[in-house]
Amino acid sequence: MTGRKPGTVAGTTDRRRRDPAVTAPDAVTVLWFRRDLRLHDHPALTAAMAGRGHVAPIFVLDDALLGGRWRSANRTWFLRGSVLALADALAARGAPLTVLHGNPVEIVPAHAASVGAARVVVSRDYGPYGRRRDARVEAALAGRGISWLEAPGQLIHEPEAVLTAEDRPFRVYGPFRRAWGRFDRRAVLPAPRRIPGVDEAGRPDPRTAFPEVAPTADRTSLIEPGEPTARRRLHAWSTSRALDDYATGRDRLDLDGTSRLGADLRFGLLSPVEVADRCEGPGDGRRRFVDELAWRDFYAHLLWHEPRVAHDAYRAELEGVAWERDPAVIDAWRAGRTGYPVVDAAMRQLRESGWMHNRARMITAMFLTKDLGVDWRVGERHFMEHLVDGDPASNNGGWQWAASTGTDPQPWFRVFNPALQARRHDPDGAYVRRWVPELAGIADDLIHEPPSGAYIPPIVDHPIARDRAIRSYGEAARRS
Repeated sequence: MTGRKPGTVAGTTDRRRRDPAVTAPDAVTVLWFRRDLRLHDHPALTAAMAGRGHVAPIFVLDDALLGGRWRSANRTWFLRGSVLALADALAARGAPLTVLHGNPVEIVPAHAASVGAARVVVSRDYGPYGRRRDARVEAALAGRGISWLEAPGQLIHEPEAVLTAEDRPFRVYGPFRRAWGRFDRRAVLPAPRRIPGVDEAGRPDPRTAFPEVAPTADRTSLIEPGEPTARRRLHAWSTSRALDDYATGRDRLDLDGTSRLGADLRFGLLSPVEVADRCEGPGDGRRRFVDELAWRDFYAHLLWHEPRVAHDAYRAELEGVAWERDPAVIDAWRAGRTGYPVVDAAMRQLRESGWMHNRARMITAMFLTKDLGVDWRVGERHFMEHLVDGDPASNNGGWQWAASTGTDPQPWFRVFNPALQARRHDPDGAYVRRWVPELAGIADDLIHEPPSGAYIPPIVDHPIARDRAIRSYGEAARRS
């Protein structure tokens, strides 16, 4: 175990102390918001306000993200609403938000110079693109004599903190969780009542600078964006009976037993440290929920240490699985027309609401990769297109878990039976009836395996598909 204090970035405090501009009364600090669209428990904001200077908050519309590999109209819609809520909160505290559009490597240094900034402060990014971008921005700032400061804020513990006794990253969740749980969390920081801002001539209205985007999901099914509503969701969840019952209720598709805080954490409307503090407590339900926060850290740490998993199987020996590529099969899965009611219900829920229950994510992902034999990257991309809470690290980790190509030590012969999963987690068929209304009149004991003629014929026979998947994985492993 390393001796570095969890939740800190090496050198952050020292770099701030050495910077004389921090204490100058006319100093300007640019605070660049990214996946941290909140004011509560915001270490980068606290660092930006250190000393007696002024804060110039910015948000950059980056086409490489908004229109790149993981583009999503649903997430962009939610992002816009959250940025506008942040802009309102900042303006009310005296530091209006400037929304910029362009390549951050060019835009951020130019803007920092234009407002006379001595430094730029950010919440640390952990993904491959974010790390490359930030390194280039830091270098460009240095060329202008402007310093760069990173602070924690997206995770509970930093990737360099939770390591094995040999100072290596954990590869399996169980040992990681035990080590992760031994660290103390940093203290939750208060939201500032007043932020000394910077006068900028010609600052555009954020609502004009960030154009409206129409989601692909039904807008009435999407959760409301912005930190204020996220905090209300956190309060409701942290005081709910569902949280106390989470250990048993979290897998029930037919119950409202999950937090729905995924998008709030993904966009930093809530601090994961504060979520853990508010939700932790006695009982299996609360302990199990904190485990889910540890899973979130685990997958982010994995992507930090092994950026190749963003494109490749973690288990390299399974990179050679012979995947099926029939477009008709893939389209049937995407549309929720596979003939397996629970799979179809989940896929329709995703398309219509921009969200899917976690147990349903596991069922549909394993069905695509094992029953249909389709490359996990096809499903990963589809989920990222539609999920409002789509997070590159967690989504990748979940898909590689389902496909048995990830860190989980379970072998590839773990294959969910969709009908059995449905009977276990949707016993009366309420979830299926909600999203597959053509089955509304089917009896409870038949709804998960409708009789011939009552529903679409199954696209595959599960026992046959299971045997084929085991053979395919085994052959790939032997070839490697």
